[in-house]
Amino acid sequence: MKSCKKIIFHCIVLSSVSMSSIASAQTSPATSDVNEEIVVSADRRNSFSQDYLQAGAFRDAKIIDTPLTVSVLSRELLDAQQAASILDAARNTAGVTQSQLNATIYSNLSIRGIAVDNLTNYRFNGILPMINFIDMPIENKDRVEVLKGAAGLYYGFASPSGIVNLVSSRPTLDPVNRIDVSGNVHGAFGAHADIGRKWGDVGLRINAAASSIENGVEDTKGRRFFTSAAFDWEPVDGLLLQVDAEYIDKSITEATELVLPAAVNGVITVPPLQKASKNLGSTWLLSEGYEYNLLARARYNVSADWSVSIGVGESYLKRDRRYSSFSGYDIVTGNGTLGVALTHGNDYRARIVRGDVAGVIETGPIKHNILIGVSHYERDSNIPAATRYTFSQNLYDPIEIPEQPTPARTITSISRVNEDAFFIFNRASLDDWLNLIIGYRKTEYKDRSLVSTYKASPDSWSYGALVKPMSWLSVYGNYIEGLESGGIVPQIATNAGEVLPAALSKQHEFGIKLEPKRGFLITGAYFDIDRASSYLNAANLYVQDGEANYKGFEFSASGELLTDLSLSVSGVRLDAEQKTGSASVIGNRIENTAKFSGSIFAEYRIEALDGLRASAGVFRVGRRASNAVNSAFVPGYTTFDLGLRYEKEMYGRPVSFRVYGENVTGKKYWAATGSSLIQQGLPRSVKFSVSTSF
Repeated sequence: MKSCKKIIFHCIVLSSVSMSSIASAQTSPATSDVNEEIVVSADRRNSFSQDYLQAGAFRDAKIIDTPLTVSVLSRELLDAQQAASILDAARNTAGVTQSQLNATIYSNLSIRGIAVDNLTNYRFNGILPMINFIDMPIENKDRVEVLKGAAGLYYGFASPSGIVNLVSSRPTLDPVNRIDVSGNVHGAFGAHADIGRKWGDVGLRINAAASSIENGVEDTKGRRFFTSAAFDWEPVDGLLLQVDAEYIDKSITEATELVLPAAVNGVITVPPLQKASKNLGSTWLLSEGYEYNLLARARYNVSADWSVSIGVGESYLKRDRRYSSFSGYDIVTGNGTLGVALTHGNDYRARIVRGDVAGVIETGPIKHNILIGVSHYERDSNIPAATRYTFSQNLYDPIEIPEQPTPARTITSISRVNEDAFFIFNRASLDDWLNLIIGYRKTEYKDRSLVSTYKASPDSWSYGALVKPMSWLSVYGNYIEGLESGGIVPQIATNAGEVLPAALSKQHEFGIKLEPKRGFLITGAYFDIDRASSYLNAANLYVQDGEANYKGFEFSASGELLTDLSLSVSGVRLDAEQKTGSASVIGNRIENTAKFSGSIFAEYRIEALDGLRASAGVFRVGRRASNAVNSAFVPGYTTFDLGLRYEKEMYGRPVSFRVYGENVTGKKYWAATGSSLIQQGLPRSVKFSVSTSF
């Protein structure tokens, strides 16, 4: 409650400061790219492709003009696949795979073979770092942006995998009155309402949804609820105030993960795949929690070429977790041990205050787009001790596990992160055909736990160049230094709770972007990333040891290839190798990295029957190592999706019917692996929905 009051106070102060600045400033209409407002509402609608980017230092820039690899997953694409999670959306992006755990609780992702940090890399409207230990709603988002690679300049300490930015749907000039009813063949059922209004300079968009969760896995149950509001106000010309708030509540049974058996002569035999519906745990093994995300922003156009922005926000998550793992089993008989760990009252809180000044300075024929900013970020993590139980269990013929009481909340792992930074960025352009980019960030970083304190004051640099010989073609190169928190050692390790040191990552990237026709963007890139390597070693210690290298080629194409054909294609060829460190891991492939992963998704509007669209998707993930010593590999897999969408006017109102089948062939596969853990993919599923405006 105290935190809510603090955020509300910040928002009031923010509004007051912005209003007082109006009284002393002369305003003029915003005409430059720097001051373009709410680009999302001006971007192309009803398309698989988008023109603009909202995340990072290239805020509101055209994607073809940014010297980075960017994927923007539009509302049209999300609706076509009935995406209900970040994983559902991001699997259309080159190099994005599931990371280690199952995805029933939250979307645990890996990009280019590097795990996406759940505490720093998921952003709300480009600013607020959301605590991603619960599924973020997608229904109230206009788009999902994936900014690949290191992003240390703008986002500070974050994994060099990439930034996943969720952009809220905002109020529009046309009223929004939409309701969706959805479900699946396993018995899930839910409803979602979306209402938006604009009254002159004030707009409000409210979303709410509630549903049961059934995924086809035995002895599981779940529920989900969220509500959100997006508020816009333009009290005078040149000033925009925005407030976003969302509350999420989710409870779901977490299926049991498998620990790989011990190696024999240096090789681990991976157990056979079971029925995808099988669960070695029980219904009561729930992970349940709630989260709120609050963000207030103000942007004031001081002149046609200069603007001032400020944002303040908080993300808070509290959850109980009851998870299980199966180990020590005989592959022949299936007899083994089910370990259960119960934790009560895990909580995480992240706060951020960010301000920047953006504008244009011209020196002769060269135009300098300047961004100067400061930020303050703090995060508290309170992780209670786990109460552990063991039970006899069988892989092939599981038995019911008796329910255990929720333990008392005893905090044994505390972390407090403080990060203060100053950054400056210059994009110098010559006649729109040549862009040179340079950026610098100075950071003061501190991470304290119960057992150790780590401090760092790194300087990080970014350089880049983009050549645009034609309006539909750009070629670029960049060098970016990323800052990465070492994080707290997970409880699976003997040294659980230890804070690992922060590290600097380095990225080189070269790419090409072309738009052969309006609304169809093709990109290709070569990347080379060096970063500190962390893994669970043979002594069961989670260590930061040596350097890992990730390099490869990726390709994507998205948009309307033909008038009636929308397409999203992606693929990456990745070589991820341990370069230095312990002798047992040097030269090995990094765990959970596939040499190839990719997807093709297409939707075709059937001309013979107005309003009918058919879609199909193919998703491929290659063979991956299960641990740092490469003693086990899980095979690659390919899944297929099929869908139909029919739109028709009924009783004077538009109605949309959708049905979408995931993994329609019923392929059994290992969805994620790492640290000698494996998790099987979900069963085949068919989703359906009906939506209308009222």
